[in-house]
Amino acid sequence: MDVSPKQVVSVSAGLIPFLEHDDANRALMGSNMQRQAVPLLRAEAPFIGTGLERKVAVDSGAVVTTKVAGKVIYVDGKKIVIEDADKKEHTYRLLNYERSNQSMCLHQTPLVDLGDVVKAGDIIADGPATKSGDLALGRNILMGFMPWEGYNYEDAILISDRLRKEDVFTSIHIEEYEIDARATKLGDEEITREIPNVSESALRNLDENGIIMIGSEVGPGDILVGKTAPKGETEPPAEEKLLRAIFGEKARDVRDTSLTMPHGSKGVVVDILELSRENGDELKAGVNKSIRVLVAEKRKITVGDKMSGRHGNKGVVSRVLPAEDMPFLEDGTHLDVVLNPLGVPSRMNIGQVLEVHLGMAMRTLNGGTCIATPVFDGATEEQVKDYLEKQGFPRTGKVTLYDGRTGEKFDNKVTVGIMYMLKLHHLVEDKMHARAIGPYSLVTQQPLGGKAQFGGQRLGEMEVWALEAYGASNILQEMLTVKSDDITGRTKTYEAIIKGEAMPESDLPESFKVLLKEFQALALDIELCDEEDNVINVDEEVEVEETPTEYSPQYEIDTFGLHEIDEDAEDVEDLE
Repeated sequence: MDVSPKQVVSVSAGLIPFLEHDDANRALMGSNMQRQAVPLLRAEAPFIGTGLERKVAVDSGAVVTTKVAGKVIYVDGKKIVIEDADKKEHTYRLLNYERSNQSMCLHQTPLVDLGDVVKAGDIIADGPATKSGDLALGRNILMGFMPWEGYNYEDAILISDRLRKEDVFTSIHIEEYEIDARATKLGDEEITREIPNVSESALRNLDENGIIMIGSEVGPGDILVGKTAPKGETEPPAEEKLLRAIFGEKARDVRDTSLTMPHGSKGVVVDILELSRENGDELKAGVNKSIRVLVAEKRKITVGDKMSGRHGNKGVVSRVLPAEDMPFLEDGTHLDVVLNPLGVPSRMNIGQVLEVHLGMAMRTLNGGTCIATPVFDGATEEQVKDYLEKQGFPRTGKVTLYDGRTGEKFDNKVTVGIMYMLKLHHLVEDKMHARAIGPYSLVTQQPLGGKAQFGGQRLGEMEVWALEAYGASNILQEMLTVKSDDITGRTKTYEAIIKGEAMPESDLPESFKVLLKEFQALALDIELCDEEDNVINVDEEVEVEETPTEYSPQYEIDTFGLHEIDEDAEDVEDLE
């Protein structure tokens, strides 16, 4: 029976070169983070691999392999046709900018040319995150281990703007937006271009049916699909019913319930999918029509994005420096990434240092050579030094670096080499969020949490302690009342800001009233008294001041400025 040293580790851990030199915790992080890697626009196989890259790519189903031997008789971006020995044609369809469940871009590109002869099992098309049939999750980057002006303190990563300009870590992301036209009690919702109170410029990218055209550039708040819903009407009296029956239905009032781009999102419309009952499509109960819009966006690496190597050496981009300011080698080559050397000793993931040294040797060998160092059976320290020496580098792997800003030589020699780095799924654009006014929780009347709900930032008890410790009483007062769940206070404050008046006094927060109610549920009656021992009736205040909406009850701001809220609006959604 054959035994291999690599069979004791998982697939993702088996892709880490020099795994035997890494601490177990960091190896675990490294294998987990490979699963979070974003497929890049221009993939590149690692110079330092483990020999499993092709096996993983094929077994994952990302690449297209031929099931028969034969000759390629047709090839384009969408399909490959192979004719076997019996003159029978076999067609292999390729993915073209499809969306994955993680909003990534799935795209396959042919590797064969017309007339090529292939054997059964040959790879005929690359998939996402593969290059020539090998797994390619990241890029080979020239990097050095040295501190640089504090910009790589605490695992921060300093990168060159070459990585942005040359689309080294650029990826395509495809988001899906969906809207349903339903049958309601008041009438059917309609997909239409005729939307009330919307300017012509806001409709410029919609077709005659009210659906955005493919190729349109869209940004936050742009309409993707125009939709109107009937407004709530009071039951008409008998006379009006009779008149309506005789003279026909008068045009009902409708409200705008269009599908718009969410905050902070932008891109280009790449595909539209329409489903309707009229065409015989199966839809959920009560849905007449469903429309899905796919919006693609190209994202370059930027400050705040998370990057990582394969040894659990993760970090966040802290600054994108002009390439000419980055440290450079004696031959004038500028580094792409500068990492902090203090990230290595305490983490005990020495595999990254060996990878960097061997990578430097492989970069110059035949203009870039891929080498496999299998897990527990890889290159030794001496072999790495021999490779470096063979390629004309010192056995220490350290070279002289020069400051890109002044041209001066750095005091000490620096470890420089090639590290295979990944861009991870945690992108700053997906996490950036800001809120002014938005939805509130119905029970506590506090803003909702999270970006998806357009929520606010949580000020927890520890943050309250911090403000108390600083004696920041005014900030604390605002945070716990008018900026959160003091309904009357926030409404009056909103009005005061709009009218340019002085800020009013804050009132009781709603959460305190909820607490009183919870005590009452335990049969404990708590009374509030003022300075003269008069009982304050909390319930009465709630009844008088209770707001019927989740927004400020009097005004709302949209693209047309400030206006009074529509009283006919049925529910909270109408005001969003």
